[in-house]
Amino acid sequence: MPTRIHRSTFLPCLALLFAGAALGAETVPDSDLADLSIEQLSNILINSVSRQDERLNNAAASVFILTGSELRRSGVRSLPEALRLAPNLQVARVDARNYAVTARGFNNAFENKLLVLIDGRSIYSPLFSGVFWDAQDVAMEDVERIEVISGAGATIWGVNAVNGVINIITRSARDTQGGLLSAVAGAHEKDGTARYGARTQGGAYYRLYARYMDVDDTYEQSGAITRTGMRRRQAGFRADMDLLQGGLILTGDAYQGALAQRRTADILISGANLVGRYTRKLAGGSDLRLQLVLDHTERNQPNNFIERLDTAEIEAQQGVRLGGAHSLVWGGGYRHSWDDVTPIGFGFQPPRLDMHWANVFAQDEITVAPQLKFTAGLKVEHNNYTGAEFLPSMRMAWTPDPRQLVWGSLARTIRAPSRVDRDWYAPAKPLIIAGQPRYLVAGGQTFESEVANVAELGYRAQPSARWSYSGTLFFADYDKLRSTEPLPVLGFEFRNLGKATTRGLELWGRWQATRAWRLSGGLTAQKVKLGLRPGSRDSLTSGLFLANDPRFNWQLRSSYDVSDAQQLDLTLRYNGELPHPVVPSYYEMDLQWLWRVRPNLEVALIGQNLLHARHPEWGAAPTRSAYERSALLKVTWRF
Repeated sequence: MPTRIHRSTFLPCLALLFAGAALGAETVPDSDLADLSIEQLSNILINSVSRQDERLNNAAASVFILTGSELRRSGVRSLPEALRLAPNLQVARVDARNYAVTARGFNNAFENKLLVLIDGRSIYSPLFSGVFWDAQDVAMEDVERIEVISGAGATIWGVNAVNGVINIITRSARDTQGGLLSAVAGAHEKDGTARYGARTQGGAYYRLYARYMDVDDTYEQSGAITRTGMRRRQAGFRADMDLLQGGLILTGDAYQGALAQRRTADILISGANLVGRYTRKLAGGSDLRLQLVLDHTERNQPNNFIERLDTAEIEAQQGVRLGGAHSLVWGGGYRHSWDDVTPIGFGFQPPRLDMHWANVFAQDEITVAPQLKFTAGLKVEHNNYTGAEFLPSMRMAWTPDPRQLVWGSLARTIRAPSRVDRDWYAPAKPLIIAGQPRYLVAGGQTFESEVANVAELGYRAQPSARWSYSGTLFFADYDKLRSTEPLPVLGFEFRNLGKATTRGLELWGRWQATRAWRLSGGLTAQKVKLGLRPGSRDSLTSGLFLANDPRFNWQLRSSYDVSDAQQLDLTLRYNGELPHPVVPSYYEMDLQWLWRVRPNLEVALIGQNLLHARHPEWGAAPTRSAYERSALLKVTWRF
């Protein structure tokens, strides 16, 4: 188990949380919105496809929405577990705290082709272009929705939005007034959430929160303990203020954690962030948005490295109506990161690096006819390693009637080099022979951006108020993928001699069977074909560094209101066999039964992995983790 975090560093956060009670501010009970109907869900406003508010049933993209109510009814407690509920994502648990999360292939423990945002703040690491999931946490009680887009999103969101965009959007402080205490306990994990929301005399709404999570080590299939448990604490706030013709949102979080690892000291992580977003309605129906992000993270991995990363980012965008046929959104941004890596087991050269990304973009939606819209966009983004990158896209949307949408898209997107691709060195022993340094693996000084050209064809329909469905066919051609080329004497170097194609089908739907019973389900069928460009001598990429994806996965969810005070939710999921290394296919079921004892008191019984005593999801036998059947009790009190 990880070591304990000293309480003196966290008690001030708890004091801050409940200081609001002494302000004499106006409070109202927290009101968790009821389940959206199928009709309401189809018309929900989203903004991750075009960076402008649009209705889900008009969005020309493969987008799936997880509502906050669905998350809370499912019993999930972490972001990766929540993302399992999106049928256009593939999620595998690596060990007690690590997950492999991807869309449309290329899954591995250091996946690097997804862009993930929390309230508009990118959480990707420039160290490897992926997400440290053990450093991310959001209280499920505070999530408004998660917008999951599979497919290229680079024209709007920039490099690294290669295979998809995940945007986690939290609830307005206006909707989380009053107090909330929630505790979950099971044999192998426990967590707790405390939250207080109120209104100031000036009319601004705010909430303060604190969270604690404790996850035990998992067991290998051989029975040995993995030493991958974690303890993590986090506190933060959100404030929403209405201004003349606009509004201001401020959010902030601070966290620290201890992550167990075998045969050495714990990994220590910490960080803090602050986000400010200003929106304003302008004359002529246009709108303006400004966002500032400040982010600090630290990661101390004994025997490997210590990283301190500071980031400042500013973005601006404007939406404009031009005549009756054009809806234009344009803008730009600048992001600067100061990365300082202290080498221990391996290093980065240079150890300290200033990184910058600058971009401008424009996208125009043209109404060709009342039922036909064409969208064209371009982003130009500049980075340290490869200079300017051009990211174009085109979309066509046809609505034969208000309940149907046919759409298609073409896009070019890239993954820019990370520090691992260019600057990482894992030295051999001895390091120097005959005056020459030796490396087991080295970043490639000429490593370029990976490139993907993506085509999609989709259909979305809501035949009646009781059911809706969506389907997408996709094809992508990848070039200049990372390969691992042998060096002349010893070791390997990263180069761009890999290639691949992916093709597949995404399908999901929701059906309101009765007033009290809703069914939803989805599947992904895909084929990932990996290859090497002429001149490559790589023998590792297909098995280790690029992809480990199932050909087929599906899920079925049932949400049933037993009575006004009781809810029963079940999720049945299937994941196909993984090829590299081989992990058998499996079926599993999760369950939550919730009883509203009083209007402000809920008790829930959560069951996980109910179909098997234990099963693996990732890695090679016999050292891979196996996840056991488990039960947890959750109590939530609102005041």
